[in-house]
Amino acid sequence: MKRFIDLSHTVESEMITYKGLPGPVITEHMSREASRSHYAEGTEFYIGKIEMVANTGTYIDSPFHRFSSGKDLSELPLSSLADIDGVVVRAEERKDRALGEEYFQNVAVANRAVIVHTGWAKHWRTEQYSEGHPFLTEDAAKYLVMAGAVLVGIDSFNIDDTADKYRPAHTILLQASIPIVEHMCGIENLPDDGFKFFAVAAKVKNFGSFPVRAFAITYNP
Repeated sequence: MKRFIDLSHTVESEMITYKGLPGPVITEHMSREASRSHYAEGTEFYIGKIEMVANTGTYIDSPFHRFSSGKDLSELPLSSLADIDGVVVRAEERKDRALGEEYFQNVAVANRAVIVHTGWAKHWRTEQYSEGHPFLTEDAAKYLVMAGAVLVGIDSFNIDDTADKYRPAHTILLQASIPIVEHMCGIENLPDDGFKFFAVAAKVKNFGSFPVRAFAITYNP
């Protein structure tokens, strides 16, 4: 049986994703009432308007986010964003915040989207969400590159420890042209493997990040 599993947060007006960055402002460019003067009687349309930073909701980072010479959103091949074999790494029960390479060593990550389930999404839109979040270590990022991962996603505030100004996980993964999906949710609904992963953003030139409707398709009973 084919099943779709949504892995994205809903974008809402003034919603804070990343503490310190403004929330989106969602308004109308043309109301249904105003549109009526342009069309035949009984015909109306709504045109919305949104002002937001790129890092809003569940979003993808392309190499351009970190490196000026890296591929931007418009240059990422669809094969790197859609219909990718996925695998989940469970890290809900952990000793501390840092997720090292040992979490990935016994997982088949080659040519797969590696989705890290920390359980941190339960704190979404609370003060707790931005404080003390789990993250990948430098060694973990290096291992994922060496082992052949093609995308890495996480349901945490950041894939890096935000106290580390070098941002090693972002740096290592994006330098290897491995896109990153942050602020995911619903990973608890995924099987450990046997699913296809999708996270396609708008095709925007000179943009490094953008919200996605991340989802998975499973064929399990």
